[in-house]
Amino acid sequence: MRILAVDLGDVRTGIAVCDRQELLASPVCVVTERDRERLLEKVTKYAKEERAEEIVVGYPKNMDGTAGESARKCAAFAERLGQASSLPVRLWDERCTTMSAIGYFNATDTRGKKRKAAIDAAAATIILQDYLDYRKNQRDAASK
Repeated sequence: MRILAVDLGDVRTGIAVCDRQELLASPVCVVTERDRERLLEKVTKYAKEERAEEIVVGYPKNMDGTAGESARKCAAFAERLGQASSLPVRLWDERCTTMSAIGYFNATDTRGKKRKAAIDAAAATIILQDYLDYRKNQRDAASK
């Protein structure tokens, strides 16, 4: 199944997608858009273009597991995205994904504008890969 992931941001939103076998998540792009209505349209368009059958939206819980303002915004966006796309939308815990992406870019010495734009797509890719790994582990556990 093709799954699209969204790392929602105030300015930049990362988009990633996986292959049909759900083995590998890959970055698609970063959408630079502050207006939530236009962002909703753009993400829905990417979901159609990528032939997504499900969408995963990063859910930025606080480190203590509670939902803060950012998490509430993501939940509201995810709900509207489900309505607009007619696809199932799942919230997925994204704690530390941006920090993981930053760590990767530090390790590869990627700097400047290229880094700023790529971090959000990388974070979406990490969110999606984590979700794919979870799905695989669930299938493996069910088959035992």
